[in-house]
Amino acid sequence: MSEKNERIKKESIGLRGGIAEALEAGIDHFEERELQLLKFHGSYQQDDRDSRRERREAGLGKAWQFMVRSKIPGGLLNSEQYLTHDRMSEELANGTLRLTNRQGIQLHGVLSGSLKKCIHTINACGLSTYGACGDIVRNTMACAVPFDSPSFQESRALAKEISETFYARSRGYTEIWLDGEKLPVQEEEVEDPIYGNAYLPRKFKIGIAIPPFNDVDVLTHDTGLVADVNDDTIVGFDIYVGGGMGMSFGNKQTHPSLGSPLFHVPRNQIIDTLKAIVTTQRDFGRRDDRKQARLKYLIRDRGIVWFRNQVASRLEFAPTPHKAIPLGPVDDLLGWHPQSKGLAFYGLWIPDGRIADTPFGKHKSALREICETHSPTLTISPNANLYLHGIPESAKPEIDKILRRHEIPDASVFSRARRTSHACVSLPTCGLALAESERVFQGVMDSLDRLLAVLGIHQEPLLVRMSGCPNGCARPYNADIAFIGKGPGKYSVFIGGSHRGNHMASLWRKSVPLDSLVEEIRPILETFVSERRKDESFSDYWQRTQETERANANTDRFHVAIDSQTPADLLAR
Repeated sequence: MSEKNERIKKESIGLRGGIAEALEAGIDHFEERELQLLKFHGSYQQDDRDSRRERREAGLGKAWQFMVRSKIPGGLLNSEQYLTHDRMSEELANGTLRLTNRQGIQLHGVLSGSLKKCIHTINACGLSTYGACGDIVRNTMACAVPFDSPSFQESRALAKEISETFYARSRGYTEIWLDGEKLPVQEEEVEDPIYGNAYLPRKFKIGIAIPPFNDVDVLTHDTGLVADVNDDTIVGFDIYVGGGMGMSFGNKQTHPSLGSPLFHVPRNQIIDTLKAIVTTQRDFGRRDDRKQARLKYLIRDRGIVWFRNQVASRLEFAPTPHKAIPLGPVDDLLGWHPQSKGLAFYGLWIPDGRIADTPFGKHKSALREICETHSPTLTISPNANLYLHGIPESAKPEIDKILRRHEIPDASVFSRARRTSHACVSLPTCGLALAESERVFQGVMDSLDRLLAVLGIHQEPLLVRMSGCPNGCARPYNADIAFIGKGPGKYSVFIGGSHRGNHMASLWRKSVPLDSLVEEIRPILETFVSERRKDESFSDYWQRTQETERANANTDRFHVAIDSQTPADLLAR
């Protein structure tokens, strides 16, 4: 499979393949070569797995459909761009929007005949799908908290600069989807200076944290940037490399990982440094085995010293030692908060990032009305929640009325665990899913919320995540509590990560039925309540009491400084 993928990329003629011809022929799904290339263009081919048996019994093929993912650097978009996606969800997709925990938007249920219109419309509103998927630098993440201070503004600008730096230079994308129209950052097609004709061995993820906020979960990226802020100006970055959440059950050569400290660089050298990191992975990352192709495995096999030296050899300046800048929690700031003089922002909890009208509230209808009448700027959070900002203080009462009219509860009624929890999409569309995730997770959190209330830890900082398979799209392996799909109705339980994102969890139980998940962790939480020290978080308690050998040799091999304050404390600073 790896050899085939590498050949497809090299022979694709700038990621073109036969995509245009297949679309012209009116196919309902793509064959292997085109579906692999389609990922680089921001779309995955899927089918409705719920209907497979019924269709098979009726002698029908799969119900083919596509997921289209918008690439939104730093998660920042305006109201018209949001409304464009809202309209497309009704006209071209399944009627819902899915915010991703990489600050993008996914449309599900797009049919092949609507694929070109969908991608063209996204580009027409000023966004793109190019590089949202595939063996390429993916969407660059940045701290989502919408403060107007210089450091936060600069981090958002840097996310866009990084994204533009790592666009693939082929015009194949614009030829196929935009009838040849050039992207604003696209140059004349030449040999791609970063990707060559083979692109990267696997996907590559970059995130930017502004301490003390760590909402981007900065240690889970191939390259995580922790800003060194002085007098509200970013003067440099601590760089971590080799994070990644994926693994395969039964394959001991695969594992999740947190990033290792590389070095510190000044702000004006960050783009050159990122190019050096990415091209090192391009040149040395494994291409013979896709399960071993991520940057984390190159660093595991060659060592962080080798990697540091290799990257430094590609730079025209000398990096300095890592500073260990403290990291805070991964929480979002939900509810109303001051943004700048006369302006406020609202952090809106979105259950699992799915924007729809549900028993949890009519989020889709409410957001449509707010965007049409008040035109806020929006930022998608790495927890798949949504910030509405640039809102005049005088408009707050009217927005509150809209939220209440659409039955959207104030997030404070939920546990802190629920407000930061997340589940991947999983069934029925993900072809890799082994078990349910998004469709069952809020039910699991209902049970967990009741238990937390009984134990008196309703506002305890607990990071809870669920993934439908071990690939870990919900970033479960550094959560305090994680449920990983093992098979239909069965989950592996991992315990012992951190709400700060700086520890790896370890396997607690290999296979637990869905309806027993909360009961399985009840004794752990009861013991925590009875044995914790004063003001000790669950993460700190677990690290103190469970000093056993970690199953993952990559776990806790370095110290990451932490900031123990709550989001409210951080805001008060």
